[in-house]
Amino acid sequence: METINQIISQISNIVWGPVMLTLLVGVGVFLTIGLKAMPWRHVPAAFALLWKGRKGDKASGDVPPFQALMTAMAATVGTGNIAGVATAIFIGGPGAVFWMWITALFGMATKYAEAVLAVHFRETDHRGMRVGGPMYYIKNGLGKHWHWLGFLFALFGMLAGFGIGNMVQIGQNAPVEVVAVAAGQKEIPL
Repeated sequence: METINQIISQISNIVWGPVMLTLLVGVGVFLTIGLKAMPWRHVPAAFALLWKGRKGDKASGDVPPFQALMTAMAATVGTGNIAGVATAIFIGGPGAVFWMWITALFGMATKYAEAVLAVHFRETDHRGMRVGGPMYYIKNGLGKHWHWLGFLFALFGMLAGFGIGNMVQIGQNAPVEVVAVAAGQKEIPL
């Protein structure tokens, strides 16, 4: 078991080492410059549209801007964004928050570019529904020779849903259940 932990630790150090973090922030800086700071320049207009709402008749199936924002935020901000911040502050001190803000400012351009690509390269499926995302812009944007990469992205995303999507929540809830059982509660709080 110790050998497996050492192997995973070495892989983690390579994947999340200085090179990867430099690439992530570097791509964000590159996109921010290339987009002429568009995600920053349009923040006031975005908030104005968000709080203004819609006027006139609502079409069936229409989603108000605030509800659309909250749905998008729920899909983007996960347990890692909450537990990760607490862990970063615990390990790195309050200075970690400053670097998370700097990274987030440049990460906005990356997120914007992902959203634009997802909308630009989306498809209509056999039911008439619009579908998009990284697997579609890899497949449709990079050409026929890259279909396998889009397939792998979708496959690994699905597999990650089992581990990342569920195990983190279970790990956060397990200590509560252990304490409840040890305290003699008959019902476990969920």
